[in-house]
Amino acid sequence: MRCPFCGNIDTQVKDSRPAEDHVSIRRRRFCSACGGRFTTYERVQLRDLVVIKSSGRREEFDRAKLERSIRIALQKRPVEHERMDQMISGIVRRLESSGETDIPSNQIGEIVMESLARIDTVAYVRFASVYKNFQNPDDFDKFVSELRPKPVEE
Repeated sequence: MRCPFCGNIDTQVKDSRPAEDHVSIRRRRFCSACGGRFTTYERVQLRDLVVIKSSGRREEFDRAKLERSIRIALQKRPVEHERMDQMISGIVRRLESSGETDIPSNQIGEIVMESLARIDTVAYVRFASVYKNFQNPDDFDKFVSELRPKPVEE
């Protein structure tokens, strides 16, 4: 592993243990050249996934990009960091275990929306506003009205 401080390629692992999410390994490393200490995380990757965009363009699946969009949706919401990481790991596992290597971006969006709806309604609406490309307040109103329980008629 290359040292992020000096670029030396000879670094030593000082400590390894499961990370808090229990789906990755946390490694404390030490650089013998500059004395720098840093942490890396190692995750299992079942297969290389390719995202098929709505334009037909293909790009490599990027867990960090998925994580960024979910973090933005959950920003300032009362959802624990650990819960967010579990949700992201669950989405990635679901995609990797689907048996497909080419995954349409709309399928990923639907899975994210489904996951967000279970843990935080506000984050769900935030994500949906970008994913479904809301253009005006009426789009929000229509979407939110579908979330409200229907009145019981007597």
